[in-house]
Amino acid sequence: MPDGSLTPKLKLARIIYNENKLSFTNVETVRSIIRTLTGSCGAKRIKEADAALIEDSERPRNPYNIPKSDETIYEPYHLEGERILGLFDIHFPYHSISALTGAFNWAKKRNPDTILFGGDSLDCHQLSRFVRDPKMRHFADELNGFGELVEAIRKAFPKAKLVFKEGNHEERYNNFLYTKAKELSGVEEFKLENLIRKRAADIEYIGDKRIIKAGDLNIIHGHEFSGGVFSPVNIARGLFLKAKVSAIQGHNHQTSEHTETNMNEKITTTWSVGCLSELHPAYMPLNKWNHGFAFIEVDKAGEFDVQNKRIHKGEVL
Repeated sequence: MPDGSLTPKLKLARIIYNENKLSFTNVETVRSIIRTLTGSCGAKRIKEADAALIEDSERPRNPYNIPKSDETIYEPYHLEGERILGLFDIHFPYHSISALTGAFNWAKKRNPDTILFGGDSLDCHQLSRFVRDPKMRHFADELNGFGELVEAIRKAFPKAKLVFKEGNHEERYNNFLYTKAKELSGVEEFKLENLIRKRAADIEYIGDKRIIKAGDLNIIHGHEFSGGVFSPVNIARGLFLKAKVSAIQGHNHQTSEHTETNMNEKITTTWSVGCLSELHPAYMPLNKWNHGFAFIEVDKAGEFDVQNKRIHKGEVL
């Protein structure tokens, strides 16, 4: 297995996890172990990982024989990119070609190693619980068209890893499945993750409202909190009041930033990112939306730098 090759490790991790689901928390846990064993984590992290494995093996899993729990294990996804292009709220096929073009032109000069689809990359209009316009595209057309968008991105950024995070619009799929065709839930071929991967091979898929950790920065779509995030001042301030840590989100289609310093002089900053979709949809033609994207740089110590860019008429500001 060649060192540094993410795809073979990820593929092997999926195989091991699918065959041993009771032994591991998730695919990412298996992948971390594989990276440790192949020396991809660095000497310090290997030593720390070895200690953690020993500690875990010596700790009884259930010393009091407590009955089996249906508890859901909620863990963050650790994103390993150092130069991350964050694309939020594309809402394909109601995307803005001029906004995406502006973002790609700007990003190509920065050579991102990771492209993050930060949620609501698909619109899923015909799966919505709201009144649906029969003239709007069907879900099959959305899926196939999104595959074409991914191919265009691969050509523009051939070396970048692609990561897909579910937003509230992608969650429309499972909601539709559970209410209209619950008998098909759990069938592998009908999982949205597999429908996406069929059209975008080797894309990393993140569901279950998981937080993404890029170094010390927390990345969410914005629908993860109960009731969402809102602030009459700006969205970033609302995110700060909910998260209380440095974080970035999309979802509200507005570019904003909020910073606070505590009594120990620790600085916490939160950001909300503009969208890459149409700005005046029929269901809400008057709004405060703007186009935008984020570029996040992370060093080996976990320190990060966020460039939260606005786009106006196709031009990056």
